[in-house]
Amino acid sequence: MDIRTFILEKALIVPAILIGFTVHEFAHAKVASLLGDDTPRYQGRLTLNPLAHIDWIGFFALLLVGFGWAKPVQVNPRAFKNVRADYLKVTVAGPISNLVTAFVFALLTGLLSNFIPYAPNGGDLLYMLLFIIIRINCLLCVFNLLPIPPLDGYQILKSLIPARYGSYLHFFEQYQLIFLFILILVPGASAVITIPSQALYRLMTDWITLMR
Repeated sequence: MDIRTFILEKALIVPAILIGFTVHEFAHAKVASLLGDDTPRYQGRLTLNPLAHIDWIGFFALLLVGFGWAKPVQVNPRAFKNVRADYLKVTVAGPISNLVTAFVFALLTGLLSNFIPYAPNGGDLLYMLLFIIIRINCLLCVFNLLPIPPLDGYQILKSLIPARYGSYLHFFEQYQLIFLFILILVPGASAVITIPSQALYRLMTDWITLMR
């Protein structure tokens, strides 16, 4: 990869992250609102404005070290009719929104490629952006499904496991920072994210190729 392409990719990651984070948090907020919780509305989270959802420390951390976060959507589970089931729906909405976003941009890329040709390994700015958006959303989908607190995957697990086993989950909550540091710092640990996210990304790009 030449230096120009490298710089372009780094620059294009910024809008891709903004899209991924915004869609993810908006999905949490929207589903919570639909299920009767007005907390996201009062806090101004029912918007696709990235400024409402971005935690700037987490944003720059993702750019610099490959690990970051957005501003979590706060919900009031007591506002739900069925606390466990509805909270599960709110939680699942985030990763699903990233998967849907990746799919939509893959569809857009495939359709667009029939009118504007591109070279898969070329430096076309538009297609570089589209593929980076797809890749980032695949990454966010997989990352957030990890069963590590405070990620969505852990909240999903917590919603599915019977309440009587809650004490076992408390162990993970106590040591959540350790698990996250292992994920970031231990060589090879990130494979639990990169392998499935790359597989999902390849699935999307293969589908784009079939549409051409």
